Amino acid sequence: MMHRIRTRTLVTVAALLFAAPLAPAAHAAEDVHVEGRLPSGATYLMDVPAGWNGTVLLYSHGYTPPGVPNPARNAPDDTTKSLLLKEGYALIGSSYATTGWAVTEAVPDQLATLDTFTARFGRAGRTIAWGTSYGGLVTTALAERHASRLAGSLSMCGLVQGGVANWNSTLDPVFALKTLLAPGSEIRLTGLPSPAAAAQASDAMTAVLTEAQQTADGRARIALAAALHNIAGWNDPSQPRPAPTDRDAQQSNQYQAVVGLVKFPAFVWRQEAESRAGGTMSWNTGVDYHAMLRNSPYLKEVKELYAEAGLSLKSDLHALDRAPRARADTNAVDWMSRTSSFTGRLTKPQLNIHTTGDALIPVQSESAYRRAATAAGSAPLLRQRYVDNAGHCTFSPGEQIAALHTLEDRIRSGHWLGSDPAALNSRATAADPASPARYLPYSPTAYPRPYDRAHPADGHRM
Repeated sequence: MMHRIRTRTLVTVAALLFAAPLAPAAHAAEDVHVEGRLPSGATYLMDVPAGWNGTVLLYSHGYTPPGVPNPARNAPDDTTKSLLLKEGYALIGSSYATTGWAVTEAVPDQLATLDTFTARFGRAGRTIAWGTSYGGLVTTALAERHASRLAGSLSMCGLVQGGVANWNSTLDPVFALKTLLAPGSEIRLTGLPSPAAAAQASDAMTAVLTEAQQTADGRARIALAAALHNIAGWNDPSQPRPAPTDRDAQQSNQYQAVVGLVKFPAFVWRQEAESRAGGTMSWNTGVDYHAMLRNSPYLKEVKELYAEAGLSLKSDLHALDRAPRARADTNAVDWMSRTSSFTGRLTKPQLNIHTTGDALIPVQSESAYRRAATAAGSAPLLRQRYVDNAGHCTFSPGEQIAALHTLEDRIRSGHWLGSDPAALNSRATAADPASPARYLPYSPTAYPRPYDRAHPADGHRM
């Protein structure tokens, strides 16, 4: 295994290459940065500060689309990384051997990175898995399947609803868009045969959206599709935050997020995941879209926009009832369930944090994981806290470090001490006075279509 090692002195380089592994929390003479490659082909990245405090943070990064550079990462951002290194944490992480829906590579590559760290630096006093976005799925998979390697886990903006639920709920908004805005089109929603076909479907649906946004009828129907995916009316920090009753501004913001959903996850990313699963892993047979809309926090907005447009919401929901439904491939669902869905069985503490205005992985995903953990009897080990901000993974460095310190207190004490929003905000300000602290009391509504391995009977609806 070849490593590129940058240190401040040649003496430190020689010590790293030829000395025996360091004991836990041993103090290196200098900060050490290590890059290397695993047998799988994944690259890894390690930073160990002088005065390592004995804790290693195993970071799992988010989804990397095929064709996009995929470097190893060991922290969510440079500021958080710098602050954590100053506090004495060792930071490690891999690239994963492949891009896309790479959970079957990501989990073993992360464990191999931890093994490589241990061989070089010695066993950590404590290992915490943490990750953002798709990396929250990887982190939770590590927590459920490899708990003996960890002291605890931190999922940030994580895809903790699991793979089957994610792809089902990604299907629902585009099903509504095609049915109501392009009923005679040949746009294919599942079973995409190639990346080119997925890109073509994405372009066609984007054109439909662009035209629909120009009319009151189209805007109302886009709002309905957004509500089925629980897309918030403020979902990007660059957007002005709409007033609670400003339905036009809310819909305009949702439209931007729906365009993003159509451009990437709904077609192009789906096709890559389908190619791994060996077929279509999503279905909407048996889905009651009347009930789904009734349970959406955006029902009132949809009703008001439909009334403004002079449209019948009831008629459109009946159109969804009558439209041909998508059926799943049983083997593909089984693969996605085995590799990417959760049991809810935790044996070590897990803290999840999520922004309230996340359009890519809506905050309701946390409800889905709590459902699984409760069924598995793990609810006391799980805490979920919420940050009042728009966007996906738009946490400040202080908010992330506050969550980490809260998890560490739970690991040390056996109790969730200081985990309320006020305490988290105080910790965030102490960790980084320059960044905002926006934790708030919050409880998300139910995830629209949960699926987990703690409720196996859910699969009968395929």
